Amino acid sequence: MDIGIIADDRKKELMAQFCIAYCGILAKHRLCATGTTGKYIESATGLKIEKLLSGEIGGAQQLISRIAYDEIDLLLFFRDTLPAADTEADRNDANLLRLCDIHNVPVATNLATAEILVRALDRGDLDWRELINPNSEMNRKRKRLNL
Repeated sequence: MDIGIIADDRKKELMAQFCIAYCGILAKHRLCATGTTGKYIESATGLKIEKLLSGEIGGAQQLISRIAYDEIDLLLFFRDTLPAADTEADRNDANLLRLCDIHNVPVATNLATAEILVRALDRGDLDWRELINPNSEMNRKRKRLNL
């Protein structure tokens, strides 16, 4: 599964702690994160993470694009609940959540939901996403076999 990870500045430490706790499960999947969040998690956990641009310079838009193309199966998005002064960030947040709704991408915006989704991922409850994701292992095998 392809997991997108993004965390607002005040939530990066919480995201790193979450990834440390669930490192064993997350290591079995392809992870991508906005730049600063990815560096933070990678240094804390040793997990292999594809790092996109930093969120404020295009990383959020890169995640939005991947969701729109069904290339993300699960999104972990720990957001700061304090009102933001930056309306561009608010628009990116809204677009991320809207596209997750449109493309049926499970999304966690808090620790409790993230734990539930990661445990479900480990049990195989989200395997149906493999059918939708064009880059899933199943679909890559099908392309190689010309099916």
